[in-house]
Amino acid sequence: MQLNQHLTIATTGDNILTLTAEPVTVFDDALHALADNMLSTMLNANGVGIAATQVFSRAAMFIMASNPNKRYPNAPSMAPTVVINPQILSTSTMTETGMEGCLSLPGKRLSILRHTEIEVQYQSLDGRLHQQSLSGFVARIFQHEYDHLQGITLLERVNLMAASAEVSSC
Repeated sequence: MQLNQHLTIATTGDNILTLTAEPVTVFDDALHALADNMLSTMLNANGVGIAATQVFSRAAMFIMASNPNKRYPNAPSMAPTVVINPQILSTSTMTETGMEGCLSLPGKRLSILRHTEIEVQYQSLDGRLHQQSLSGFVARIFQHEYDHLQGITLLERVNLMAASAEVSSC
């Protein structure tokens, strides 16, 4: 696979976006190449995160790389982080609604409710385990990309929020 290749981004209607990702068990050159190509694709599209399922891979992996760009001018700056086999260990009770876009839903932004703080665990490209507390915009990116690995897009998240609101108002 050519490095720094711009991959095709799956869009709403592509079946891959509805599938649950599969755990990564082999941390090899192919995984590194996928990560490099995902990062290149995400940066080219002015994203702040991208999941492997968005580029037609079933690997349980995503990249977070928040930096101000034309889609997110107020995004905080952080180094690209490759997140493999992620888990959300705990969430704050405090939530916040924010406008989210998605590379798989071009040109659209939806109001999405997310936890403001989360405790997460994941592996890096070398297979090492990391545990981290995330808050604010970076926590939102993690939750958004984590949803992709569960086969949940922004459209499903909006429907889940609506269903939850109906249950709580009964």
